[in-house]
Amino acid sequence: MADMFYKHGRPQHPTLLEDRPRGGPARRVRHQRSWSTGGAILAIMLLILVGIALFP
Repeated sequence: MADMFYKHGRPQHPTLLEDRPRGGPARRVRHQRSWSTGGAILAIMLLILVGIALFP
């Protein structure tokens, strides 16, 4: 019963062309944004700790 429900409105041979080519060399993943975000968070935490240490 479920097969008939889901087949309703679909073409006879529902095949799609491939939208992304497969194979080939993989691109190198860049993590610059995560390093800069981590550095900014570390700098803010260090600033807070220094502020607490200097002005208790």
